[in-house]
Amino acid sequence: MSYTAIGPDQLIGLEGQYGARNYHPLDVVLTRGEGVWVWDVEGRRYLDCLAAYSAVNQGHCHPRIVAALTEQAARITLTSRAFRNDQLGPFYEELSALTGFPRILPMNTGAEAVETAVKMARKWAYQVKGVPANQAEILVFSNNFHGRTTTIVGFSSEEKYRDGFGPFAPGFRLLPFGDLAALDDAFSTKVAAVLVEPIQGEAGILVPPDGYLRALRDSCDEHQALLMVDEIQSGLGRTGRLFAYEHDDIRPDAIIVGKALAGGCYPVSAVLADDVPMQVFNPGDHGSTFGGNPLGCAVARAALRVLTEERLIENSATLGRYLFDRLSVLPQASIREVRGRGLWVGVELTPEAGGARRYCEALQAEGILCKETHEHVIRFAPPLVITRDEIDWAMERVERVFDSLS
Repeated sequence: MSYTAIGPDQLIGLEGQYGARNYHPLDVVLTRGEGVWVWDVEGRRYLDCLAAYSAVNQGHCHPRIVAALTEQAARITLTSRAFRNDQLGPFYEELSALTGFPRILPMNTGAEAVETAVKMARKWAYQVKGVPANQAEILVFSNNFHGRTTTIVGFSSEEKYRDGFGPFAPGFRLLPFGDLAALDDAFSTKVAAVLVEPIQGEAGILVPPDGYLRALRDSCDEHQALLMVDEIQSGLGRTGRLFAYEHDDIRPDAIIVGKALAGGCYPVSAVLADDVPMQVFNPGDHGSTFGGNPLGCAVARAALRVLTEERLIENSATLGRYLFDRLSVLPQASIREVRGRGLWVGVELTPEAGGARRYCEALQAEGILCKETHEHVIRFAPPLVITRDEIDWAMERVERVFDSLS
């Protein structure tokens, strides 16, 4: 049976009948994507303003990335790390040259890469810093989102991410995000690392105060701790720079990347770090059957070339300012704040606006796909290939929705 030949209600019914109920998506059933556009099974076209949580920065089904995927899939897809493959070394070299980090450990999902960074920081603390065994601490921040594993949700401040999943791993201390004063007493000799999102995406595109990442960098230097920056959503051009930490003119000890690393065509993630922290790993310490596989590496190499050669980072910076300015003049009665960087903008509604979900549903009816977060925030994060004309097309409809609902 061709499932695209049956209606959306039946397809949604199949999800409800057989799937776990761990998501609450908008009721649109997509079947095709190209650039910033996606089509549902009934042929309606939508402008994607979520970009799969920044995984498709290069646009849906970018032909160069799809070509790399299909070419490599016809040759060899998986070797495991028991054997070497001809894509891993070039992937390392090209990613290192682009980012300036000399060591790379590839994984698959963002959460896996975060777990890898946690293991690296702890082992570094014991072997290099001299923290007593099993006493290392990692400083994390309120409203963080680093993934869904039990370790990661254990240090979340969001109760619904934690409810029913304990007991949780010790060794994490939660600080208020963006609060410079809270850093004064946060560090002890047991602190191995600071793990931070330079902009908190799932929290509603929360941008910290100017100089906050610089203060974290200085505190880590003072107390001999690693600064590890989670760039899974914010990195690879999303904020108008290669990485969001560059806005504060700092260099972390390690960064975590994923999502757009393979342009939404394959799950590829990685931890990038300096020599000393990464060299705590020895054969057998850590691994992944699929991490560093030739298919993923080939796709990621193509995705990085698209990002740089097609100047998508520059496009994000230029059109991000334009999108921000257009969103900033929406009817103010329903808006508490507009914030963001590059093509990553959050519109926080007032409590009286009735919640972001109804705005997202109204935008869907106008041909725009957005997703709410934390009840009152609408995220606008289109693929970085978007044009000014496409933003104008979208904003005409966004303005119509805000005029009708405000």
